Amino acid sequence: MNLAAATNENLAHTSNVLIYSSMAVYTLAFFAHIAEWVFGSRSKVGRTAAALTGDGAAGSPAKIQVQVAQKGGATAVLDRPKIITRSATGSRDVPDGPGAAGGTFKGDLYGRIAVSMTVLAFVVQAGGVIARAMSVQRAPWGNMYEFSITFSTVAVAAYLILMALKKNVRWMGLLLVTTVLLDLGIATTVLYTSSDQLVPALHSYWLWIHVSTAIICGAVFYIGAVATLLYLFRDSYESKLANGTEPGSFAQSVLSRLPAAATLDKFSYRINAAVFPLWTFTIIAGAIWAGDAWGRYWGWDPKEVWSFITWVAYACYLHARATAGWKGRKAAYLALIAFGCWLFNYYGVNIFVTGKHSYAGV
Repeated sequence: MNLAAATNENLAHTSNVLIYSSMAVYTLAFFAHIAEWVFGSRSKVGRTAAALTGDGAAGSPAKIQVQVAQKGGATAVLDRPKIITRSATGSRDVPDGPGAAGGTFKGDLYGRIAVSMTVLAFVVQAGGVIARAMSVQRAPWGNMYEFSITFSTVAVAAYLILMALKKNVRWMGLLLVTTVLLDLGIATTVLYTSSDQLVPALHSYWLWIHVSTAIICGAVFYIGAVATLLYLFRDSYESKLANGTEPGSFAQSVLSRLPAAATLDKFSYRINAAVFPLWTFTIIAGAIWAGDAWGRYWGWDPKEVWSFITWVAYACYLHARATAGWKGRKAAYLALIAFGCWLFNYYGVNIFVTGKHSYAGV
């Protein structure tokens, strides 16, 4: 074995160690997020006391003390005005919940620890991706294993960027870390492929352009899907409150702390709308690359077909958001279907369908 081969093998081993180490740190972040939600919850007595002091969750009835100009400077207790809700889905005037920490000191402390652990795990995982790239001396996404570890790295990066921009997204931390652990678990057990060089068709600078944009789009689409899924749960919770129905203990403890349904709906729409043009560019770049590699821009290969289906699904979602009769839950279902198409395009087509894009390596 020559020196270069030995170096590449050591780098591949280092990459594996870093990926497994990041999984260990993500696990710590997972438990810290669990603690944030647990210690941020309040018992029924605690919620009642918080409501009476005006520190309740969004939309809860409460009373506030207000100094009024009366003789003797007496203090009057006035009912807090009730929040007026409208019947249209997603149009309720409801404030955001207090977040996973529930406004408690201990919950917030564990939440900050969880974010710190996530940052550390991200740095370690990014190091693993870079070491993998150095071991193969190319872009680290030539097979499903490399794509998966890079995808989850970019997803965490997007989440941390939103946090750095002071966006209220810590509520998705638990779902994000859970998904990353599942992604890395599948990658290291089912999808793992030893470091190797690419098939001839992939030897192109378009690999850096086309696949990198596909990874970015998938990571951002994932964040939009999480927000959309939580929107459906929160919207159901708000509907029960508006109808005078008593939500269950889970809804009162967890869903009440999420942002309002309208906030989640707006967030998911903006995320999906922002990345949709990049997904369009991804398909165009893939067609140009196909023209260089195979002599045709479009050949109805399964990967090409499902990429286009995904594009159509997200286009329908964006159009539905602008159509009065399809706003709210109907549009949210379309968004989840669109992300489901993206997932099938990745896992289903790569593993179960044979085509020119069969680079799964499993």
